[in-house]
Amino acid sequence: MKRRNLMLSVVVVIAALGVAWWALQRSPRPVDVVGVHRGTLVQHFEEEGRTQLPRRWVISAPIAGTLQRIDLLQGDAVRAGQVLAVIEPSRASLLDPANRARLLAEEQAAQASMQAAAQRLAAAQADADLALRDVRRMRTLGASGVVSVATLDEAEARLARARAAAAAAGAERRAAEQQRVALASLLSGQGRTGGQVVEMRAPIDGVVLHRYQESAVPVQAGQSLLELGDLRQLQVMVQALSQQAITLRPGSAAHILRWGGEGELPARVARIEPGGFTKVSALGVEEQRTLVWLDITAPHEQWAQLGDGYRVEVEFEVARRPDVLQVPSSALFQHGRDWAVYRVVGGRARLTTVKTGTQGDGTIEILQGLKQGDRVIAYPDDRLVDGQRVQVVDASS
Repeated sequence: MKRRNLMLSVVVVIAALGVAWWALQRSPRPVDVVGVHRGTLVQHFEEEGRTQLPRRWVISAPIAGTLQRIDLLQGDAVRAGQVLAVIEPSRASLLDPANRARLLAEEQAAQASMQAAAQRLAAAQADADLALRDVRRMRTLGASGVVSVATLDEAEARLARARAAAAAAGAERRAAEQQRVALASLLSGQGRTGGQVVEMRAPIDGVVLHRYQESAVPVQAGQSLLELGDLRQLQVMVQALSQQAITLRPGSAAHILRWGGEGELPARVARIEPGGFTKVSALGVEEQRTLVWLDITAPHEQWAQLGDGYRVEVEFEVARRPDVLQVPSSALFQHGRDWAVYRVVGGRARLTTVKTGTQGDGTIEILQGLKQGDRVIAYPDDRLVDGQRVQVVDASS
């Protein structure tokens, strides 16, 4: 009897110890689990950008004059050859009585100078004709030895001086004539226009981007009137970090996100400018950036509402690799100098160090440490320990 009681007591103690041990054990921790899988890994980065036209056409006044009112507004479509603006050449200013009397006196003086020059020209021409006849006679007499060589040279010098005087008198007459004509033109052109009106036509099919002048106002030669552009040639300009721009090439794929319309717009890198510049970020950090230009490859009808200078966000696709073993980035954490995950094996979390490769769109390439089909904890924290019991709440493939 005593032996049986002793055995019963031992069984009860063992059962009590088992119940106590079970009660003291940690309850399984609920965790979310994701699977290690193979698939396409896309590496990308995002930057803010804005639309910009690569070419613009500024319509300027070719002459000084009065601009007629421009009825075109910003956004109006224009066709090549369409009349955009009309300029009437400047009118000659009216003279006050004193200046008019002065110009009339100058015109009369120029007329008198022209007549005096004509008289001097006639006299000089007569002297030249006489000197020419004398030279001819002396040349005939000089051949027979009647006239000396010195006398002949003196006659030829008089002829040259007479011809020079005639030429000078002719120049004076022409100068006086030009002055008289100029003064007469100035007097007769008061208040008149300088010529026919000038029409400025559109060089391209496009839209009006800016209108610098509206009302009928005087304008100077070279003054800007309108700015035109073809929105079908719209590009996207991004100020990318120089370290990221190095990974891009002309033709690299990109997507325009959050541009205001529905869906994403496909695009490709057109060119990467070789010059960089320093830009201070919102956090006060100096960053080295460069300009990256993209062409929108979607049909224009899909993004026709986009205009010049609009803000967009751009996703650049740096690399795309098929059949890559990968896990979500959230499953990895730093363990010493290595990266690690918690595998779920037999209801327990097992610490596993891994070797990583390329970082993709929310996933990371696994080079060593895991195999396809393994399950890892999606969001590990510092409360998890190796060997801890876990209960799978949500399992994602």
